[in-house]
Amino acid sequence: MLALKNIHHIAIICSNYPVSKHFYTQILGLQIVREVYREARDSYKLDLALGDDYGIELFSFPEPPPRPSFPEACGLRHLAFAVDDLAIVKLTLENQNIEVEDIRVDEFTGEKFTFIADPDGLPIEFYEC
Repeated sequence: MLALKNIHHIAIICSNYPVSKHFYTQILGLQIVREVYREARDSYKLDLALGDDYGIELFSFPEPPPRPSFPEACGLRHLAFAVDDLAIVKLTLENQNIEVEDIRVDEFTGEKFTFIADPDGLPIEFYEC
């Protein structure tokens, strides 16, 4: 068995880099660790953190292929963030004109959760715990 320590990062490819950069930094509040333009690939790579935890690499590439289907495509299903108060998160996002699904309850844990979509339609979950 491998001796894995933790999840290092999640990589996301976006279709509109300025829009996604704004969403992840200004709407969700992730901090920029490093931003690099890779001229050979005509691509940005933005390293983002949540508190002290490095977590997301946001990439831009010219004309990335679309996600095959939503949300049941093979691959990453969704990105989830733990929150203390889901009702406040929902209200805060709605006040920024972000469409938020109704709050649901996890049938196994009894915890509340909801989803939004990032600018490219990637499902993002907020899970109250």
